[in-house]
Amino acid sequence: MAEVKEITRKLEEIHEKIKAEIPWEPVGPTPMPEIPDLRQWDMRLLKTYAPFYAPFCDLCCFCTYGKCDLSEGRRGACGIDIATQQARIILLACLMGCSAHAAHGGHILEFLIERHGPDKKIDLGTFIDVEAPNIRTVVGLKPETLGDLKTVIEYVYKEITHLLDSTHFGQEGSYLDYESKALHASMLDHVGMEVADIAQIVGFDFPTSVADTPLVDMGWASVDESKPVILLVGHNPATSTTVIDYLRENGLYDKVEIAGICCTALETTRYSDRAKIVGPLSRQLFYVRTGIADVIMTDEQCIRTDMPIEADKVESRVVACLDKAMYGLEEVSDREVDGIVRDMVEDKKHFAILDAKKAAEVAVKVAMEIAPHRRKQWIAEEEAVELAKKCTNCGMCERVCPNLFSIGDGITEVAKGNFDLIRQQFNLCIGCGKCEQECPNDVPIFKIMQVAASKETWKIRAGRGAIMDTEIRNVGAPITLGTIPGVLAFVGCSNYPDIDDVADMVYEFARRKYIVVLTGCAAMVAGMKKFEDGKTVYELFPPDFDAGGVVNIGSCVSNAHISGAAIKIANIFAALPLRANYEVMADYVLNRVGACGVAWGAMSQKAASIGTGFNRLGIPVLLGPHSAKYRRLFLSRKEEDDWRVMDARKREIVDSGEPSPEHLAYVCENKEKAMVTIPKLCIRKNDTPQGRSIKLNHYISLYKKYMGGGLPEDLHLYIRRDPDIPLVYKKEVRAHLQEIGWQPKEPVGLPTLIGTYPSKVPLDAVIH
Repeated sequence: MAEVKEITRKLEEIHEKIKAEIPWEPVGPTPMPEIPDLRQWDMRLLKTYAPFYAPFCDLCCFCTYGKCDLSEGRRGACGIDIATQQARIILLACLMGCSAHAAHGGHILEFLIERHGPDKKIDLGTFIDVEAPNIRTVVGLKPETLGDLKTVIEYVYKEITHLLDSTHFGQEGSYLDYESKALHASMLDHVGMEVADIAQIVGFDFPTSVADTPLVDMGWASVDESKPVILLVGHNPATSTTVIDYLRENGLYDKVEIAGICCTALETTRYSDRAKIVGPLSRQLFYVRTGIADVIMTDEQCIRTDMPIEADKVESRVVACLDKAMYGLEEVSDREVDGIVRDMVEDKKHFAILDAKKAAEVAVKVAMEIAPHRRKQWIAEEEAVELAKKCTNCGMCERVCPNLFSIGDGITEVAKGNFDLIRQQFNLCIGCGKCEQECPNDVPIFKIMQVAASKETWKIRAGRGAIMDTEIRNVGAPITLGTIPGVLAFVGCSNYPDIDDVADMVYEFARRKYIVVLTGCAAMVAGMKKFEDGKTVYELFPPDFDAGGVVNIGSCVSNAHISGAAIKIANIFAALPLRANYEVMADYVLNRVGACGVAWGAMSQKAASIGTGFNRLGIPVLLGPHSAKYRRLFLSRKEEDDWRVMDARKREIVDSGEPSPEHLAYVCENKEKAMVTIPKLCIRKNDTPQGRSIKLNHYISLYKKYMGGGLPEDLHLYIRRDPDIPLVYKKEVRAHLQEIGWQPKEPVGLPTLIGTYPSKVPLDAVIH
């Protein structure tokens, strides 16, 4: 009886927080879900998409009982085995990522509530009514003001605490439960990201309810070096927007150049189309070492942890603006501006300044003071040749290079006056700096690479934020029926095997009428290659969320609008209620929405949580070769696995025999394999014969183009009946099917996993 009362009290408390009395939709089964509430959904996913682990090492070093050897079936002193230890590390990574975005969202929210008040209305424009699909689905709240978002972020904080608790010594003992917790943390990440970007859009007046955002300049050549240059690095726009406000208010907007690296660059161009994007994370160290930046302002996430050291080498000045990264610097928010400026100019000091307005004023004044006295010149080819002559091509640089290319050969060629190889290698460089650190002859490799860096400028669209409801209504049917072959989300970091890969893939699939959306570093590098007529993909393809569109959604936190678009398809097109109804939304996406994430350069903990959050929602994610180092994939075993689903129309469980989507998290070793895998990961059981035929046409043609001809060996698994066969390949495919003894099978009328595992959700919930 006491337990029932406690459950009732808890539910009443949740209903009060989510304003359950406002009847915009009935409250679903899981408002503000805790760790156990979606566990059964996770276990059903993990039954088909089992975790595949690739440990970095066989030891656990987490406590003083260790080191414990977990190899060959051994268990640690606490009883943990190697699979559970890997899953614990995965959960920790996802919690780091979730915490980064949640803390970013919380800080931005406090910053903007201080500026606008908690009653500032959330209005995303004329064409967006479902403003917060992740929040509505997970939390059950329809946020109407900035103050409502505080309720949401506090829920995320609470869940993070419980999840982190489970990683302590002597807690969870099941790798599957750790994976369920990682899925939970990553779902929360999408909630936290949504809080952050909605707050930013509302509070900073970022673009919304518009597709055709301005084209902005990108590339180091776009930065006017004749002006004082302030370089912004990180992700939090509280810093950059305050700098721009200061410039505008003091008549300096045309006199100081504002440039950015990583997501702060994307956020800044959403606020000012005069700001310049230098490039992605992989260009950070290179650009800092050029010395072009007079002042470097850091905020949070994906910043070199040795930024003051690197700045000292070129006499740039650093202002650390957020408490997440203070570098041991003196915090001087309580000092007078003139004294801070004098110390930075005369004594070349760096400071932490957590007062955003003071940081902006100091940065501008210091930049204007020191810029006329600093050398800002790229080295000449003659100087590069002389520096390269120190190289003995000993091979040390190649051994530590993550992409394993022969830097020594490139430098040796420069010493001969040949720059062709080093230019090719520059596109393979991820900017880690390990090569220069290991060089026994102190060859300044990054400095030499200045002659290899392209001085081109490119165009990229400013991030547009949420997908409009009107766009969802237009594409909902063709996406779920398969006549738009898929929605591809290029997301994540810049740890690429080749920086051109993303642009090539975007071009290929936009040309084939997939909908292509991008965020973060992927959005930048997609624009760093020119195709016909010297145009980038942002100039060649329309900016609409429609077939053949290329859409820059925005920064890392804008990823919430991509998962949100998938939820909107279920809610707006299929008219399924989303309020606290996560399982129904995820089930719909898994079985009917042909979407696929591509995190080709993923390397950070944030990228891990973003991708795993997509996985819980039923969206597969294809990863680049370096992402094998995340230690875990979600793989099926094709025909050997359980592909049974409920046919909701017949109300019976049927064996579809179709591995769709085949995997939830999968690594490809090269661009060519990725191009072939992507269309397959967009196949869904709900495809109509016409839609399936279109998807298989792309699968077959890309296989022939990149794999050297023939037919894919698993093609028969995706052909249900003859109408599924693409017309252009009809004769060839029929002959192949006859040869292997293929038999037709009945398509599933209304596929769902609901009803195939224990759940609070009734089967009727998926039928509308």
